Amino acid sequence: MEFAVILVEPKYGGNIGAIARSMMNFDFHSLVIVSPSCSLESDECRERAMHAQSILDDARIVKSFDDAIEDMDYLVGTSAISSENEKRHLRKSLSLKDFARKIYELEGKIGIAFGREDIGLLNEEIAKCDLLVKIPTSEEYQSLNLSHAAALVLYGLFSSKVKDVEQRPAGKIEKENLYRYIDDLLDIIKYPEYKKENTKIMIKRLLGRAMLGKWEYHTLMGVIKGAVKAAKRAKAKEK
Repeated sequence: MEFAVILVEPKYGGNIGAIARSMMNFDFHSLVIVSPSCSLESDECRERAMHAQSILDDARIVKSFDDAIEDMDYLVGTSAISSENEKRHLRKSLSLKDFARKIYELEGKIGIAFGREDIGLLNEEIAKCDLLVKIPTSEEYQSLNLSHAAALVLYGLFSSKVKDVEQRPAGKIEKENLYRYIDDLLDIIKYPEYKKENTKIMIKRLLGRAMLGKWEYHTLMGVIKGAVKAAKRAKAKEK
């Protein structure tokens, strides 16, 4: 398993430096930065990183969010805004505690995306995440400083590290195949277009929270594929 911390359009070198320091504190080493508005060579950035200079030196700078996530097997978004409404799936989140406990059941490269200091992650970026995580904070003031949020998430992951997990998780290609069959099924049953995108996100969030193992994936895939084939046969008979 490998983690990558993804910072989306950070504005302040101090935040980047502080996050690099937290990464070194908690044994994370891969940093990806999308279109920063500041320099990683600034005094503020370097001074706040302290002994984590190597993380800044090795950081990968990319132009877009899609570039940052292209090699991720599992993508986790972070947000101060979540929704308890069962019908609003885009911002339905998992608690940091539950996330940190379950994530070690997976393998592959896992990206943890932190949004901009002022507006966080955009809805279209959140939609590309398998899971959304929210750090519990006071209702009176929920928003956290970027570097503080990153430190809490990284500490949560470090402190709940689990070894020797026996379950082999479903990988990126397997998940993509499953989503494709779900798309096919929605098309075949003529699922209402105005509901389709929200439903697809709901299913993605549901499966993201489940963190399917390979046997679970193959069982579910068998059911979905069987449903698609049965629906196609029924449609052919109608003609």
